[in-house]
Amino acid sequence: MTAFIDVDVRPILRAGGEPFSIIMAALERLEPGEGLRLYAPFKPVPLFDVMASKGFAHREAELEGGEWEIRFLPDNGSIEASETASAAPGDEDWPEPAVHLDNRELDPPEPMVRILAALERLAPGQTLFALLSREPIFLFRELEKRGHQWRGGFAAQKDAYQLTVRVPA
Repeated sequence: MTAFIDVDVRPILRAGGEPFSIIMAALERLEPGEGLRLYAPFKPVPLFDVMASKGFAHREAELEGGEWEIRFLPDNGSIEASETASAAPGDEDWPEPAVHLDNRELDPPEPMVRILAALERLAPGQTLFALLSREPIFLFRELEKRGHQWRGGFAAQKDAYQLTVRVPA
């Protein structure tokens, strides 16, 4: 039987806060084989892809009043590193970025809009590097739809998310 750490983000969201960092902090505290039980006022669909990229399957249950309980279970009993990527394993030969963007001071959705617009101007196989103030979870789905590969993770100082995107060849 899987043991769970409970995270209730309903009060945070009702107060207008952003709970993503709290969810990720709880994820870092998990022991091997443990899961995360999340309580939210809505079904957190974008979080499903993020958690899947970190090695977690999910089970969902709607509660009274339209609220949700989501149980994230480890697929293989271990938690992957916080780095996310869509590149194929062993695919290490990426060219130097043709474009550098610093989007740390921009409010959403402007960072995503700027990145997607810049990618449209790149030639096949070229890369873009961007600094962001948070992990761009909504951008990942758009990149995937457009066939782009990406690598990303927080800088060692945890003050910026570093993202490199490659245009399909």
